[in-house]
Amino acid sequence: MTPILEAHADTKIDLVAKHLRQRGTVSLKARGTSMLPSVWPGDLLTIQSAAHDEVVAGDMVLVLRDNRFFVHRLVGWRLGRGGLLLVTKGDAMPHDDPPAAASELLGRVANVCRYNRSFVPSRRISLSHSALAWMLCRWDRFRNLALRIHGVCQQASPRRAGEFSRDPFGAVRKIPNALLRSSHP
Repeated sequence: MTPILEAHADTKIDLVAKHLRQRGTVSLKARGTSMLPSVWPGDLLTIQSAAHDEVVAGDMVLVLRDNRFFVHRLVGWRLGRGGLLLVTKGDAMPHDDPPAAASELLGRVANVCRYNRSFVPSRRISLSHSALAWMLCRWDRFRNLALRIHGVCQQASPRRAGEFSRDPFGAVRKIPNALLRSSHP
């Protein structure tokens, strides 16, 4: 990445972190696969500011570490030399993350929007959810197939007027009202 783009990304991260530390709410688009199947790439996550005493084990939390955001599930707390430490883990990851300082906690995932449907993420992980996460973590072919199917479903999901979409060649286009009226009664 060029230095100008890095500085631009750093500025965005700083603004989001500052807003959340001032008790704000932000929406972020998920990019990685560490939280499969709870969070898929392209999901829109609504993050509410939260302090360490406002989150419990099972919450999906946003942590700022090494100038990057991570959304992982809070596994628990540990007392360290510097004070209270968070222990987090991605649902599709085999091991816990290195402990994070309580000051690195920015907020909790309050809502997930996928395929134009919103839901509140569950704190409890069902047995079937755990099994699926285990398979997505350990079988690359299965994960790649699941991501391809997700991409097809994402493209096929109904769009609203004024939203932006990518055409088959990657160009970004605004969806006109007339197109939506004719294809969705």
